[in-house]
Order: sequence, then C-alpha cells, then structure tokens
Amino acid sequence: MEDWIWTTVLTLLPIAELRGGLPYALASGIPWYLAYPFCVVVNALVAPIAYVFLDTVHKLLYMWGFYARLFDRLVERARRKLSAKVERWEFWGVAVFVGIPLPITGAWTGTLGAWVLGLSRRRTMVAVLAGVAISGLIVSTIVLLGLEALDLFIKSV
Repeated sequence: MEDWIWTTVLTLLPIAELRGGLPYALASGIPWYLAYPFCVVVNALVAPIAYVFLDTVHKLLYMWGFYARLFDRLVERARRKLSAKVERWEFWGVAVFVGIPLPITGAWTGTLGAWVLGLSRRRTMVAVLAGVAISGLIVSTIVLLGLEALDLFIKSV
C-alpha cells in the first residue's frame, strides 16, 4: 500500500510528475499494466487541480495593482508572440508539449501555459490526458528496457 501512496505523491508533484511516479512504481514491483494507467490518470488530474489553484490564487493576487499590471503585460506579450501558433496547434501543441517527458514539459506547465493563453479548459484537459498517455508510454518503455537490461546484467555476473 505504501508504494501506491508514494507513486501517487510523486505523480502529483510538479517536478516529478509521471516521470518520477511511474519509474518508482515499476521499480517497486507494481506491474506495468497497473502502474501505467494509474499514473496516467493521477497525472491527468493535475489539469483540473491546477485550474482550481490558478483561478483562486490569480483572483486573490489580481487585486494588487502590481500583480495585475505585470500579469497583463506578460499575458499580452505571450499572446502576441504565440497567437498564430496557438490558434493553429492549440490541442496538439499542448498534447505534444505535455507528452515530451523532459523537465518543465509536463501536465503542470502545459496547463499553466494553456491557462495563460486562454485556451479552452475542456480541450486543455483532454490534451493534457493525451500528452500524459504519450509521456507514460515513453517513460514505461525506457524504464522497462532499463530494468530488463539491469536484470540481464545481474544474471550474467
């Protein structure tokens, strides 16, 4: 039971996300056919959690003039620079960004970017789910191949 709790915690953390939770689950002995869907679902829950957090904190901070001016400037600049790309690649852009299992390219950052750019919440949540599923396949493959290679190495010694 403790492995499932740690897997959940790691998968929800902004830095680790699925890239940390899934390898932990697999290394802990949780079968991949249980670990993969569990981590994907837990990591996909980041999008609605992030939206609630962003809406709440943003509304509180927006009352401060300094924050409101800074936020408005940053958002306007981001929208101006990215509007053509965002309008063209909206769903797939978020899905691919989240699907690349590298630091700062996970569900938290993808949701934050979509929120700042004013993308549809529903489409963002579906895109995050698609991206997390892709990332999960990549991470699972790498970890399982690594564990298999380690097992072969240990048997040969």
